[in-house]
Amino acid sequence: MNGQCRCGRVKIRISAPALVTMACHCRGCQRMTASAFSLSVLVPGSGFEVVEGETVRGGLHGSSHHEHCGWCMSWVFSRFDEMPDLVNVRTPMLDDPEAFPPFIDTMVSEKLSWVVTPARHAYPAFPPEDALGPLIAEYARTRAEAP
Repeated sequence: MNGQCRCGRVKIRISAPALVTMACHCRGCQRMTASAFSLSVLVPGSGFEVVEGETVRGGLHGSSHHEHCGWCMSWVFSRFDEMPDLVNVRTPMLDDPEAFPPFIDTMVSEKLSWVVTPARHAYPAFPPEDALGPLIAEYARTRAEAP
């Protein structure tokens, strides 16, 4: 899978299968996207690379940090110190975002009341750590069953 920021200066490549897809409804994501939620595809860090351009940090700057194109300021991906082997890529940056609808809704405690997604699971905050493995396995099964 390939993708790029809005202006095309930052190009990314994902060479590993997506682990799970999400819509985050937290107020931070609402403000960063100027929308109702952010969309992301969680992938193994070893299967993700920036192949062109450089990113700058924006949004959160702590143990979780968001990487943006320094020119157009598109939010391209996020990394988490507590999960260094995973990258959360913004779904709209992919060349085929249509292929990755959200499987999980997170932070629904902050969701705008009129928002509806096709997600199969919803969590008031983030899924508990012990739920992540089963969610990834279920997502893999649904992708394998898809036409």
